[in-house]
Amino acid sequence: MRSHIVTKGLERSTHRALYYSMGFRPKDLDKPLVAIVNSHNETMPGHVHLDIIAKAVREGILAAGGTPVEFPVIGVCDGLAQGHSGMKYPLASRELICDSIEIMMNAHAYDAMVLISSCDKITPGMLMAAARLNVPSIFITAGPMATGFYKGKKVGYTDLMEAPGLVARGIMTEEELAEFEQYALPGCGNCNIMGTANSMNFLTESLGMALPGTAIPAMAGKRLALARETGEKIMELYRKNICPRDILVQEAFENAITVDMAIGGSTNTILHLTAIAHAAGLKLEMDTFEKVCARTPHLVKIKPAGDHFPEDFYRAGGVTALMKQLADNNLIHKDIITVTGATVGENLKDVNVADNEVIRPMDNPYSYAGGITILYGNLAPEGSVCKSAAVLPEMRRHEGPARVFNQEEEAVKAIYGGKIKPGDVVVIRYEGPKGGPGMREQLTPTSAIIGMGLGDKVALVTDGRFSGATRGAAIGHVSPEAADGGPIALVEEGDIISIDIDNGKLELKVSDEELKRRKEKWTRYQKEIQPGSYLERYSKLVGSAMSGAIFK
Repeated sequence: MRSHIVTKGLERSTHRALYYSMGFRPKDLDKPLVAIVNSHNETMPGHVHLDIIAKAVREGILAAGGTPVEFPVIGVCDGLAQGHSGMKYPLASRELICDSIEIMMNAHAYDAMVLISSCDKITPGMLMAAARLNVPSIFITAGPMATGFYKGKKVGYTDLMEAPGLVARGIMTEEELAEFEQYALPGCGNCNIMGTANSMNFLTESLGMALPGTAIPAMAGKRLALARETGEKIMELYRKNICPRDILVQEAFENAITVDMAIGGSTNTILHLTAIAHAAGLKLEMDTFEKVCARTPHLVKIKPAGDHFPEDFYRAGGVTALMKQLADNNLIHKDIITVTGATVGENLKDVNVADNEVIRPMDNPYSYAGGITILYGNLAPEGSVCKSAAVLPEMRRHEGPARVFNQEEEAVKAIYGGKIKPGDVVVIRYEGPKGGPGMREQLTPTSAIIGMGLGDKVALVTDGRFSGATRGAAIGHVSPEAADGGPIALVEEGDIISIDIDNGKLELKVSDEELKRRKEKWTRYQKEIQPGSYLERYSKLVGSAMSGAIFK
């Protein structure tokens, strides 16, 4: 056992004594030491209940003959960090999460690990760690939050984000907004939309790294039962020596991308899947996303793209039912191993869609291409990303004058101040991984556009990223980013920008000669970064968004 380098031998007397001082017994150290990597905290709803999940996992490990040892990792809430300088930290925290797990697992030589995760950057960071360490590993996620209700209507996080715009327009009063806040988010779990949290947790299952059931609601008894089963299953994976790199093969990533396209997942999934593949020793090219998008129909529309909620997806059969439908149409690789110990095909054997309104049949999709589109052009030579699933038909092609802002706050002020007019293209730059630093989500400005009634008239282009809650003609991850002197840094007020989502085009209607002239005069917009801070180090190490924003 890997842990024997710590617990066995004459020279390890003090090591054993340290365990005994915590209440472990000699026979406990004869069993595999299984880390429970728990992101439980009291800072956000996606994590506040994970102590209960961890208790059930512990019971499963003990029942199956292992010794559980729990340690924590940090978790930042994108919702609470939203709209201010705190949003520079969530993406940057992904690398810290991954590195901290590597440190704990290798310093203490644990034999296997169960990763209890939730929310936008924690699940990806943990997946990166699992791929990097390659010891037997399995995931159990938080589960989706229940659907909110307000004045007889189903509501959720997206509705709440857009409500301030309704107040600004006089459609809703501040008193009504204060009441609305009490009902939109009714309990623990991942925010009740197809945000990055639910997207990544569903993709964890489709990668084969979690037992079927990621769509089970957060507070359902079935989730606790799944947690116990997860604790038992890690011992089987340990005994069979099934490790993450046996599961995280190229075909598994193609399966995850297929599911991503079918559910219209968050654009952040492209950042994270690319980074996880890199940690697994693979390289995901953008043309893989494009090819999968072209052949995969968009079958599920959960808020903000549609009217359904994660609970509806669960009742329709969840990830397994969707994968079965895709597999029956030869869009899923079925012969690869998963954490169940069985293949994808074996996992899907007795599964069927329970509600074809929520998971549409193949002959009645929302569109015959997937819900995320990669766009290229002279404004984004290395690429950009759009959640096309959440774009209105009339905005799939748009051309208009650029309204240029060097950071998010300036743009939000202009939108709520009525300075953005129908037809405009809002450009927010110096918000990329390096320039932000930290690649802030632009959910506040996109929600402001929707709330101000401009969602069918105004587009947004940025080198920053978006929340899964974003809807509208929003194009992010523009690369190279402004801080690297990419073309987005050269856009001037009033320049015409052309967007063609269906054909994957993002063009600045300015001649090459003029862009060359502007580049010669360009100087980087400087933001203050505290010397010696993590953000300063992050900005020096981080790479392009289109390569996963991984450290160089």
